[in-house]
Amino acid sequence: MKQILLRSIALVSLTLLSTLTFAQDNTDLQKYTANNKGKFYISWGGNRETFSESDIRFQGNGYDFTIENATAEDKPKGWHIDYINPTRMTIPQTNFKAGYFISDKYNISLGVDHMKYVMNRNRSQNVTGYVNLPADEEGSIFNQEFDGSEYVVSEDFLKFEHTNGLNYVYLEINRFDDISSIFKINNTDKFQLNITEGLGAGVLYPKTNTTLLSKDTYDEFHLSGYGVSASVGLNFTFFKYFFIQTDLRGGYINMPDIRTTSNANESASQHFWFLQRVFSIGGRFRL
Repeated sequence: MKQILLRSIALVSLTLLSTLTFAQDNTDLQKYTANNKGKFYISWGGNRETFSESDIRFQGNGYDFTIENATAEDKPKGWHIDYINPTRMTIPQTNFKAGYFISDKYNISLGVDHMKYVMNRNRSQNVTGYVNLPADEEGSIFNQEFDGSEYVVSEDFLKFEHTNGLNYVYLEINRFDDISSIFKINNTDKFQLNITEGLGAGVLYPKTNTTLLSKDTYDEFHLSGYGVSASVGLNFTFFKYFFIQTDLRGGYINMPDIRTTSNANESASQHFWFLQRVFSIGGRFRL
């Protein structure tokens, strides 16, 4: 009887020990950050941009000219409260993204990159084409033929910028990989390091600020073209749900229909490459 009792106690002890061990292993496997499928995420941040040179063609009634190899800069605001002020969020250069994980490693996202593009002016540029406006128009003072020689593109002649803004609205597919183990991070629910890569495509919906040959400006958003992009980023996730992410996003923009004046028959066109440096904060969660 005593032997049977001892065997029973030993059997129960082994069963409890196995259960506890399995539960501990199962807990490790069920870390919130161990699986991503079915999670949503949202992020908000800011950016700096670099643009390639671009030939910009302006066409309308009485003019058709091209500024060759035009250069442009962004319009940074720096660290500012406007990034989180709901009434002024569109003033800085910002990035919004929302996505859904279709598997542990892949997600699909919708992004809006609010960039700013300011053509450098008041400098000599090579210009081809012509301006031949009626004599009663104020801009007729600029009437001439351009043969490709250098011409000082003054602010009175032309101011051209996408400052509200160079809005790239795109869909992106991303791959997401946990690289925490490389840095010997064991508890990824406290801190997790991920690398992400993405390919995107979308449309350009700028609000272009243009002063052209003293004509009336057009101050509305307008669908102007398309863009494609690729990105790579480093994601720092902490306390399961929150993250900080840095990204490099580069791509190509082609805008064949940029509104420049109140006359719908007048427009500009350009294409160029861009590179963004993005810093954002966000959250990843299940609904």
